[in-house]
Amino acid sequence: MADKQIIIDYKEYASEQELEPKDQELAKAAHEALKGSYSPYSHFRVGAALLLADGTVVKGANQENAAYPAGLCAERTAMFAASANYPDVPFDTLAIVAEDSNGLCDEPATPCGNCRQVMAEYQSKYGRPLKIILLGRRKVLKFSKVDDILPFIFDSLKV
Repeated sequence: MADKQIIIDYKEYASEQELEPKDQELAKAAHEALKGSYSPYSHFRVGAALLLADGTVVKGANQENAAYPAGLCAERTAMFAASANYPDVPFDTLAIVAEDSNGLCDEPATPCGNCRQVMAEYQSKYGRPLKIILLGRRKVLKFSKVDDILPFIFDSLKV
């Protein structure tokens, strides 16, 4: 037996204003994406903005449904739209923001397991890291690759 550790590297910022200008622009797009949220049941709005390698930004917002499993998270909405419309353009950075009934969430909302696995699939498909930015009122987190939010990624593309 051997004891092991997983070390996760990330940056924490006090606000979006500390981000690099291109990341600030992506954060702004994620905020704009909130307008597309359809969340009449949870009232928890999520917006995502995905920067592609060619500079294109694709937005997504969570979509709820009375048949709860039929909804879709903002992150996957953006990634699936990007893949469908720009199938050969690698993903670069995904910014995510959430609001509840009190407005922008204090803490960054983290992606669900399904979204993390989809992020991992696209990261593997394009053979390059997908950066993740999680936006909150009190702090912003930036990860340099999906592996940092999903250790032990299942990757059938490498099997």
